[in-house]
Amino acid sequence: QVQLVESGGGLVQAGGSLRLSCAASGSIASINNMGWYRQAPGKQRELVALITNGGSTDYADSVKGRFTISRDNAKNTVDLQMSSLKPEDTAVYYCYALLKLSGGTYLKNYWGQGTQVTVSS
Repeated sequence: QVQLVESGGGLVQAGGSLRLSCAASGSIASINNMGWYRQAPGKQRELVALITNGGSTDYADSVKGRFTISRDNAKNTVDLQMSSLKPEDTAVYYCYALLKLSGGTYLKNYWGQGTQVTVSS
């Protein structure tokens, strides 16, 4: 019913930049929050950044000043611009959206399949 498709991951040297994109499609009535989580090997999944449908943002302390999240409500997309990347940013990055299906009553989280970001030192 709903798909979140990510793109933009890859391999980059420390200090470099990458831009992740995610598009939500399907029988969507409305989207509240959108954002990005990441999971490094052997670690728990953690919130990287989120953005509300009103444009308010929140970031993990570890990425503040380096990452910028943005969204296009008309296109149901969310992007993550990552700059000054560090080896510790290496992880699988997952897009998520808190949304309501067409004809639905409740909000629910949906997840993308994940995209690998590798930062070499």
